[in-house]
Amino acid sequence: MTGESSGDRGDVADRHGDDRPAPDPRVRAARPADADRIRALQDHLRQPNPDLLEYGLAVGSALVSVADGRAVGYLLPVDAPNRPGVHVAELAVDPDYRREGRARGLLSAVVGDAAGPVTLQAHPDNDAALSLYEGLGFEVVDRRADAYADGDALVLRRE
Repeated sequence: MTGESSGDRGDVADRHGDDRPAPDPRVRAARPADADRIRALQDHLRQPNPDLLEYGLAVGSALVSVADGRAVGYLLPVDAPNRPGVHVAELAVDPDYRREGRARGLLSAVVGDAAGPVTLQAHPDNDAALSLYEGLGFEVVDRRADAYADGDALVLRRE
């Protein structure tokens, strides 16, 4: 994934009849008023893509996790028009709000709404993020050499 949360292990409180976690009430669609805060959160990413974020904000695809009415995390999904599914391009949670289930809530919202597989990319040394992704049913399907300035990236997928 272009960016990643560095740790979030909130437990799933209850489930639907299938394997999808219950929706997180702290997650909502990003609003124009969230844009500056989301841009600031992007600074927590290993390899941010400001142009992609601006596009996501313009088309309204970003999701946020809120605390006291303020965005404290965001997820930027990207759909591919020529294939089903979605790619999580960016995911960041403010360090002061990590380990509260916020990344899990954002990912669960995307997984629940996806019409096909969900993919993302993570640094192989980000154990907390990898544990979260695997706990949500993502599996490593590829390794991209030198995807990050400091090394490879793992590609994960959830059907």
